[in-house]
Amino acid sequence: MIDIELLQALVRLVDESSLDSLEIERGATRIRLAKSPSGVAVPQTFPGVASLPAEAAQSAPSPGSEPVSPPQSASAPEPPAANLVEVTSPMVGTFYRAPSPEAEPYVEVGTSVAAGDVLCVIEAMKLMNELECEVAGRIVEICADNAEPVDYGQLLFRVDPA
Repeated sequence: MIDIELLQALVRLVDESSLDSLEIERGATRIRLAKSPSGVAVPQTFPGVASLPAEAAQSAPSPGSEPVSPPQSASAPEPPAANLVEVTSPMVGTFYRAPSPEAEPYVEVGTSVAAGDVLCVIEAMKLMNELECEVAGRIVEICADNAEPVDYGQLLFRVDPA
């Protein structure tokens, strides 16, 4: 049986931290918590999925205790401003910042963009798909690396709307 207090403490821990996901095993029960693209932690149980290393499982709060916050590093990014528009990947594929390897990137941090401007290309099944900006504004952050795989819903850009 799953201890509801432990589950609630784990959900709070993941929700309030920069952790993207957490897996824990206690006896025959395995729990995996992951933040969905909307930022809400979603508890799920997966039989047969590998559990966290023992030291990570031991750091989880026990029932009746206060949740332990993970240590914050000095290089941890600050939470984004509430007014920023997050541009996410509409598909699984490979992220490219430019139309070709020798071309300049479509946008850089600080670039002003208009609605409809191309931000990047996502290659999926040998098709090059241009991702257009939906709002006018300024690029504040580029969150994906060039020529690296991206998942559906993965954050690619943060735009400060004009």
